[in-house]
Amino acid sequence: MRDIVFTRSSGWIPNVIREDGELKLTLGAGADANHEPRTFTFSISEAHLEVIREDLARHLLLWSAVLPLCDAAGTRGRLDENAAVALLDPILLAAPADVDALFRRIRWDRSRLIAHGADIGPLERGQVCAAMRAATETSNGKRAQEYHADRRRAERGAVLGPLDAAILRYTGQYLHGSTVPRRIPDAVDPALLPEVMRVIATAEQACAGMRIGRDPRRGTRATDKRDWDRMKTAVEAAVRRAHPGLVDDAVRTVSFLMCSEAADRSRSTPVEEDEEAAGDPADFGGNAKTALSFTDDKGVEKKWARDSPRTAAAEFWEFVGDRSAADNEVFTIEDEEMGEGIQLHFYADSVARVTTLREGEGGSDPEYRVEYSLVDGIGGYRNLVSAFVRGGCAALEQHGPWMSDVAEFERARRRRDAR
Repeated sequence: MRDIVFTRSSGWIPNVIREDGELKLTLGAGADANHEPRTFTFSISEAHLEVIREDLARHLLLWSAVLPLCDAAGTRGRLDENAAVALLDPILLAAPADVDALFRRIRWDRSRLIAHGADIGPLERGQVCAAMRAATETSNGKRAQEYHADRRRAERGAVLGPLDAAILRYTGQYLHGSTVPRRIPDAVDPALLPEVMRVIATAEQACAGMRIGRDPRRGTRATDKRDWDRMKTAVEAAVRRAHPGLVDDAVRTVSFLMCSEAADRSRSTPVEEDEEAAGDPADFGGNAKTALSFTDDKGVEKKWARDSPRTAAAEFWEFVGDRSAADNEVFTIEDEEMGEGIQLHFYADSVARVTTLREGEGGSDPEYRVEYSLVDGIGGYRNLVSAFVRGGCAALEQHGPWMSDVAEFERARRRRDAR
């Protein structure tokens, strides 16, 4: 039979139970192979119960020292009860100086004490009893997370000033630098918020008019890395120039915020091709396409006709976003009526334009002219596609140089890749 003898308001702090007439400390820690919490127990005496009941600090110190033993038990192992019992007298009944000395020799869970209000200064100096004078039953897990975040920064030499810390709190990146940033003004000390907003205003001005476009080669929600890097560079340069006292962590979180917001705006914008929508077919001698066929390297085909409610380029890039993959990086746009097309090689940042010189007759094969050109990122591909769907292969002349000799093209590609 098991009866609860003593418990605190926080359910995670170890309880004292009486089981078959014997006093035991019980605590939940770790998880089993099925990710269910494990429970550990070990025997204590009436003298130990009296201290646990009256002295919150000693109770928490004992918990902190026992937790590493629970971790050592893993998902299926048994708690080393002898080691746990051996901690009772030195932590609960010894003089403060002896407790401090013990904690300099054993493993213990620092974050647990910090979450329950431990004074960090004395704690780091090894004065655990003094550090626990302000201990609380309620836990503040965020305080422990912030402590460990500060320690990680200190290990790489980053020390935050008040404004640096406020900026990281504003973007929600104080605890985890990989978290997608967002604007959280309520997380900032009101006295520092105006300074934070001046930094944010500097960043907004630096990237005004800039955008981060989509990159369908990497999926329907991917954005252009070059655009991202361009905005990041502009924002960080402006912020460092206007606010030279900020540490790198603060500057980076501001640029991350600006780029993330710009990328989100791009993802929420309909997939339309601005260049094509604004173009005039007459600019290309009346060669605007009336029907096109899109194919990928897996043989999947999609048709587009002029009476489609969407532009050809928008339809094509949506097709790419849906179909592009590591093993599917060649896409073709073909105008069968005009006998011409372009083939995009995403794996090589190159393109081929194909023009029919002579139709096949009497069983003979048609004759084609194939010319190759290098492409500068997704922006270059967008320009090529936009020009082709408006004016065909003739409209691509300005996007060269075009090379019909494969060996010459390969040499040019290797020279570019070497740079």
